[in-house]
Amino acid sequence: MPSIHPPTERFEVSNPAIRKSKEWIPDIAPVIQGKSSLLKLIREYHTDNPGIPEEELERVFQNLTGIVQRQVGLIELDAHLDIQTVTEIFIRINSKGVVLSQADFAMSKIAANESHGGNQLRKAIDYFCHLAVAPQFFSTIQKNDAAFSTTDYFKQMSWLKDENDDLYDPSYSDMLRVAFTLQFSRGRLDELVALLSGRNFETQQYEAEIEEASYKRLKVGVEQFMNKTNFECFVMIVKSAGFIDPRLVRAQNPLNFAYILYLKLRQEKYNPAEIGSYVRRWFVLSLLTGRYSSSPESQFDQDIRQISSRPFGEYISLIEQAELSDAFWTAGLVQALATSSSTHPTFSTYLAAQVKTGDLGFLSSDIQVQQLLLHHGDIHHVFPRAYLKAQGLKRGDYNQVANYVFMQTEINISIGKKSPAEYLQNILAQCSTKIPKLGGIVDEKLLRANLLANAIPLELLDNPKLTYAKFLAARRTLMAAKIRKYYEGL
Repeated sequence: MPSIHPPTERFEVSNPAIRKSKEWIPDIAPVIQGKSSLLKLIREYHTDNPGIPEEELERVFQNLTGIVQRQVGLIELDAHLDIQTVTEIFIRINSKGVVLSQADFAMSKIAANESHGGNQLRKAIDYFCHLAVAPQFFSTIQKNDAAFSTTDYFKQMSWLKDENDDLYDPSYSDMLRVAFTLQFSRGRLDELVALLSGRNFETQQYEAEIEEASYKRLKVGVEQFMNKTNFECFVMIVKSAGFIDPRLVRAQNPLNFAYILYLKLRQEKYNPAEIGSYVRRWFVLSLLTGRYSSSPESQFDQDIRQISSRPFGEYISLIEQAELSDAFWTAGLVQALATSSSTHPTFSTYLAAQVKTGDLGFLSSDIQVQQLLLHHGDIHHVFPRAYLKAQGLKRGDYNQVANYVFMQTEINISIGKKSPAEYLQNILAQCSTKIPKLGGIVDEKLLRANLLANAIPLELLDNPKLTYAKFLAARRTLMAAKIRKYYEGL
């Protein structure tokens, strides 16, 4: 039953906490239906909540009773309109308020269907996505939705109650897109709505058999998505590429299509090792080229159709030849690294490469980049920010990803405002004395190896007069080379 909180005029579904609270009206139905005396209700509420003036309460309850008098706009559509037109009308009307997507429309369509189990399928999608983020919600479902908790869907997602990994937390839009694209080899969600309505794309007619078959196929796709083995193996593959932290994956669509690819290759019985390599390469390729950053539905549609019509090894080779040429690695990627965004896909991929290689943090003798990432270590500057600000440089200049490294905080504190020429000479000195004062490196060979692992040009050590601009140019080239070597080893 709906409830109202008069001080804030907020509506909620009634629950035990609301029913115990004197600040809530736990059931508004008698008020709206005129079965309760407003004067009596106002006085009783004011007695329990004296801090709210009766005049204010009168206004709130008058607004409440006035709901039944409000006019609701009704647009009646011709029954002969095709589903694409109906969908377009739906999207355009809602664009003036909270913008609703094709996924929203598809989910509404699914929820309204009971004859083919759409209502339960909708719950399965919603509950899975909620549990992926909040495993503790499992007991709430058991308690408040006893009917659903007896379904096979609930049993299939029960493993999430003990799952705390947050690398891939899909929304219902992500889950719907993966299940649909996998099962129907299509990428446009408006076509899912059409299929769930029974559309025959060849005859342009609507057939009950197609509607029933579409719900069955979508159900299979959702179950494949939810499967514990599928989901965990996919996440493991992504992590094996060095993407061990959600901060390295800010875009969902590359993950979504990588999961589609994983499930598709499993369906087609590819060798597990081959699947792992293909998924890693496609995922990284998608990030580096921004493959799904614009018009993702069209790109999904193109890719799944190509993948379904030829061996995947043949398709990825064609894409690599077209988009990952020598010019991309030596010029395009270098230019892409000229950014100040620490969340840019190129920098995230560089960090994943460091994780994959097991690199130590900048000037660290035993702490790896992987450990710094997992323990939420900070990004620091090779040329300290304070040092560059004193030279007159602006934020966009000193905050360049080519000036970023993962470094232990205590090392960064020891460096302070010192220039690289100064603090690196200090470390060279401790390599002679074997007495560590800045970090733990006391061997020059290890120092040089550490710089190379972090794509730091050795000229920074050997040429104290190296300018910041030349350093950035040289480091971008080294970072791009490291990413290329990493990709080719996937």
